[in-house]
Amino acid sequence: MTATSAAPGLLSSAEQRRAARQLTLAMLALGLLGLGLLWRWMLPQQIGVSQLLLGFASLLVAVPVMRSAWYSLRYPSLHGITDQLIALAMLGAWATGDLLTAALLPIIMIFGHVLEERSVIGSQEAIHALGQLTRSHARKLQADGSIIEVDNSALSAGDIVEVRAGDRVPADGQVLFGQASLDTSSITGESVPVDAEVGTLVFGGAINLDGVLRIEVTRTGDESTLGKVIALMQNAERSKPPITRLLERYAGSYMVLVLLLAAVTWFVTNDAQAMLAVLVAACPCALVLSAPATAIAGVAVAARHGILIRSSAFLEELADLTSLVVDKTGTLTYGTLRLQSIDSLEADAAQVRALAASLGAASSHPVSRALSVLVAQQAYWPLSDIHERQGLGVVAVTEKGEAVLGRPELFAQLGVSTTAVPDHDGPIAGLALNGKFLAWLLLADSVKPEARFALSQLRELGLGRQLLLTGDRQSVARTLAQEVGLSDVQAQALPQDKLNRVLREIDHGFRPMVVGDGINDSLALKAGVVGVAMGAGGADIALASADIVLIGSDLRRLATCVRLSRRCRRTLQVNVIIGLGWTLAIVVFAAFGWLGAAGAMIAALLHNLSTLLVLGNAGRLLRFQEPLLKLDPQEK
Repeated sequence: MTATSAAPGLLSSAEQRRAARQLTLAMLALGLLGLGLLWRWMLPQQIGVSQLLLGFASLLVAVPVMRSAWYSLRYPSLHGITDQLIALAMLGAWATGDLLTAALLPIIMIFGHVLEERSVIGSQEAIHALGQLTRSHARKLQADGSIIEVDNSALSAGDIVEVRAGDRVPADGQVLFGQASLDTSSITGESVPVDAEVGTLVFGGAINLDGVLRIEVTRTGDESTLGKVIALMQNAERSKPPITRLLERYAGSYMVLVLLLAAVTWFVTNDAQAMLAVLVAACPCALVLSAPATAIAGVAVAARHGILIRSSAFLEELADLTSLVVDKTGTLTYGTLRLQSIDSLEADAAQVRALAASLGAASSHPVSRALSVLVAQQAYWPLSDIHERQGLGVVAVTEKGEAVLGRPELFAQLGVSTTAVPDHDGPIAGLALNGKFLAWLLLADSVKPEARFALSQLRELGLGRQLLLTGDRQSVARTLAQEVGLSDVQAQALPQDKLNRVLREIDHGFRPMVVGDGINDSLALKAGVVGVAMGAGGADIALASADIVLIGSDLRRLATCVRLSRRCRRTLQVNVIIGLGWTLAIVVFAAFGWLGAAGAMIAALLHNLSTLLVLGNAGRLLRFQEPLLKLDPQEK
């Protein structure tokens, strides 16, 4: 009925109460029906009493049946067809004096719908479980150094919280102090604990396995990663797959066809039971549930693997992709500068790293920030008389003399002789102490270790055409492309250039997956057949433009997306075959009177069996599990 036939999902409190009332009425009606049949068997001469009991039983369940049918007439839907057909079958049974069928038929259907709803809700538990993670307590650090315990909903950006071993991280943030291992499996799907240290971005909902962390909160509530996970899952649960929209388009025609078939059956056979059986057998519950049940299970499994699918329709789109358009910075690379190498002839590497980190901590320049994490704060050199030369570097006094960190031009101004500047595609910083040049520090954006392996997996899955599309320089793009195994490169691309290239791919007959993370990728993400955004550090506009979000930003999950989509499509095809084939078979048997004298009730039982088969087949998707494979040393 309407309360239990609504689009699969978690029921509201009002819907739960309505479903409970329907189930209670069905139980009472079943008791009266049993009593009526027992009376008929024990006292066959008092048939009137038996009929009265059966009549009361049918009236008890008639109210929810008729209310649901009336609601479906006012607000048409696919599930409404079932409500209307059951109401017509019940009216037909009353008209022919078959009170047993009039009572038993809706009872069977109510119990069937309750079982359907419970089966579908089972695949929704991922959303509820994630919601539980958003509610926790936090140890907030006060201005005077004291710590108070507050609800995490009271936190705001800029607050500092302490997370002890065993505690749950209360909100997204950045580690300011401490080192620990975090269990992020409930968010990213990564089963191996993640090491967190100073500067690491952490997700709310992760569990601290050891150590003590102090974290500066960056995002809370709906704006946090976990909040976005839940919102995207709920959005996908409410969406309608293409096959559902196709069925809705022809729902009215289907209803007319069923009524004509029932009328012809009655005219030819003059058998009321056969006519009622046709009406019941034609209820399209199994067919209607085939797509939503599959999509919901697929979305839940994807979330378990750290993949957020904004619309269930893209579970089907993913299965037919033929090409890949991928961004560089923040996608194939980490998007942050890291020390690549030290070019020095004599200087001690440990001394170079400690001094560079100390000077780097005194500046806000991106290169300086990248160097400041080379050693722990405890290893910093004491500095005094610090002067930052805007755009050039930092000069400070140490116990061993004046230290300089900066661009080659700064050393020329200070009269410090340096070695030849290395040929390097990326930022370079020199380091000198007490007038003596120590080393060149070569920085670069590091390639993700899984990038080459992930692209190879996608080629094996049929995405053989792969393009690197980046706004970076040609030389940098070419070097990266060779490292990860890409041959097609377009560099120095503006957002409009990226959009035009994706549209050309589609015009040439390809179906591209577009992967990116920045603001300049948003147009391309929206234009691609499927847009995938990196969730860990991606820009908000990129996340909003994407169809899929990888929370852990692990590129190996791209292949998981494709494999899961293809598994979902196979499951959906089987479900459609079950729903359509089974329904047609029951209708044929009912029309020819092959279901016997109790045709309507047998049709109802067979109808519910087909629905449970569809839900059971969709439920098999929940067993899909794909752990991330360890990378070979040569892949790192």
